[in-house]
Amino acid sequence: MTSVPRLVIAAPSSGSGKTTVATGLMAAFAEAGLAVSPHKVGPDYIDPGYHALACGRPGRNLDAYMCGTGLVGPLFAHGSAGCDLAVVEGVMGMYDGASGQGELASTAQVAKLLKAPVVLVVDASSQSRSVAALVHGFASWDPEVRLAGVILNKLGSDRHEQLLRDALGESGVPVLGALRRESQVKAPSRHLGLVPVAERRAEALESVAALAAQVRADCDLEGLLALARSAPALPDAQWDPAAGTLPQAQGARPVVALASGPAFTFSYAEHAELLTAAGAEVVPFDPLRDEQLPDGTAGLVIGGGFPEVYAPELSANEPLRKAVAELARSGAPVAAECAGLLYLAKSLDGKPMCGVLDAEARMSERLTLGYREAVAVSDSPLAATGTRLRGHEFHRTVIEPGAGPTPAWGMHLPEVGVPPGRAKSRARGRVEGFVQGGVHASYLHTHWAATPDVARRFVAGCGS
Repeated sequence: MTSVPRLVIAAPSSGSGKTTVATGLMAAFAEAGLAVSPHKVGPDYIDPGYHALACGRPGRNLDAYMCGTGLVGPLFAHGSAGCDLAVVEGVMGMYDGASGQGELASTAQVAKLLKAPVVLVVDASSQSRSVAALVHGFASWDPEVRLAGVILNKLGSDRHEQLLRDALGESGVPVLGALRRESQVKAPSRHLGLVPVAERRAEALESVAALAAQVRADCDLEGLLALARSAPALPDAQWDPAAGTLPQAQGARPVVALASGPAFTFSYAEHAELLTAAGAEVVPFDPLRDEQLPDGTAGLVIGGGFPEVYAPELSANEPLRKAVAELARSGAPVAAECAGLLYLAKSLDGKPMCGVLDAEARMSERLTLGYREAVAVSDSPLAATGTRLRGHEFHRTVIEPGAGPTPAWGMHLPEVGVPPGRAKSRARGRVEGFVQGGVHASYLHTHWAATPDVARRFVAGCGS
């Protein structure tokens, strides 16, 4: 059995301060000498970067929609193995999940799967006695969710705090922290949320240190740690990236270049682990700085990020753009996801990119956001035709055309209110992405832990 102490940090709604509190707790406990495992509910890439900075370990996602409920526990056990404490930051409001899918992918569902006590972060800036009704509602809505504490956020004064504590005194839910409004630590945001750590590392380090100091001063760390230690043991089923792989033949491992740096910050840690387990040598590189691909590159993975912010710099690195185009022309496997799709286009906001795809990309006023169900409509380095998986879109750009002569995916939104087993309409479906030669490029973010054959197929293609 796995018995890592653990807490889930939830909130009634987005904007309540979950990331502030969760990151501050992670940093405070890590500074106290604990090995802290950071986790984030849902598909978000940016918050885990701050978590990793706070803990010195990879921030990992727990997404019950993309990976399935059965993998939440094993992925948690994999990430938290050997740690003294795990802190899980929730998503949106505690009971919000995949649209129209009930509790699926909600913070509440993940808390139940992990049998973890929940601490509710409440933005109390515009309420006093009503806070008791709010907390009572969240605590009683689902008896299987153990709401075991409250952290009051954005308080205005000592008087305000006392009013809130008095109101909550009869709720049975203890107050484990009270953070002042004027002491809030700010992190800059833009069109897709917080600015990633990789773009402001020095400032982010200062912010995380300030959050740790704030949490130490205003939260009951001993009480929170005792609460985490009260979580029951979980079944000892740890996810293994090497499960199902064949023994590797002796010899050189194919080099898979992995785009990183400020322009390409979105990548799940499990992807590199799966590629390594499948026999690859994963070598990161920075398209803003490196003028050539890593020596011996046999495959290329370009994940998500913000190339639109760095379009002039990416365009100016002409030697690398030519190297990427040459690799693609050779037929080597190239997996490009969202930001990678834009980088492979002819241009982005008028700036020349790699020119691998006959498409133009630009910023848009419209945000595209949400879970997707997808089926591979073409054979590619990632999947055989007919492969089904779930993914997520999150971008404020468009590419024209949106699909090539050989598309990557047939996609549709999860349908609302369709009973299990009932045939689903494909009226809202569309084809998307590009497959040409060894290139697979799409807006769809996927989590390969749910479909490990993707990594194995990609690495196998690197040796062909």
